[in-house]
Amino acid sequence: MPRFLVTYHGSNMPHDAESMAKARDAFMHWAGKTGAALLDPGAPIGATRTISSKGARDGLADGPFNGWSVIEADDLDAAAKLLGDHPFIGRGGALQINEPAAI
Repeated sequence: MPRFLVTYHGSNMPHDAESMAKARDAFMHWAGKTGAALLDPGAPIGATRTISSKGARDGLADGPFNGWSVIEADDLDAAAKLLGDHPFIGRGGALQINEPAAI
């Protein structure tokens, strides 16, 4: 079954303890409902370094993202269905589903 990289864009992670707990609980509820299809829950990103043909520099690449997960689904439509009620979307963020390319 194909695996999909899900990247999280927009919406900042809350910083106060109560909001952080609510966001974490909402994610854990979604993750529990998603079950075995969530292969790797991923994590928010912290410090970043960008490597390009211009060398290395601290900071985000163009088109920043805030985190990632790996899910398994039959196809892109099934992956989108799994993510349809993800709590990150409810906080104003967007999820990009990245299908592996055939090499």
